[in-house]
Formats: sequence, C-alpha cells, structure tokens
Amino acid sequence: MNTPEPRGELNHLPDSHLFTVRVWPEELGPGNVEWRGRAQHVLSGEACYFREWEDLIAFIKQLTQPRQEDVP
Repeated sequence: MNTPEPRGELNHLPDSHLFTVRVWPEELGPGNVEWRGRAQHVLSGEACYFREWEDLIAFIKQLTQPRQEDVP
C-alpha cells in the first residue's frame, strides 16, 4: 500500500502534475481591467499569485523540472 507523502515534502517528481488555476478581472479604474490569477500545485500545496502569464509558466516549470537531487 502506498503511503501519501506529506504536503510540501515531495522527494521525487511524479509522472504527472495537477495544478488549480483561478483567474479573475481586477478593475483598476473606468475601462481599465487587469487579469490576475492564482495557481496551486495540488500535491505539494505550493501556490503563487500572478499578473503576467509568464509568471504562471515560470511557476509551473519550477515545480515540474527535476531538482538537482532528483537527477541521477
């Protein structure tokens, strides 16, 4: 029987990842809207807020690329 790993303490990369992403429009003034968001890695619980799509992509890459200790 597999024992689930505690949140935030991943010892290796799983074969797949699950993220939740929430986006919403933030009204900055009349006719001025900015999209904002929050992403969370479900298994580890790590999360980030973002205003730019590039920040979302960087967060996902950070959590899906092998860490130095994971590379043989």
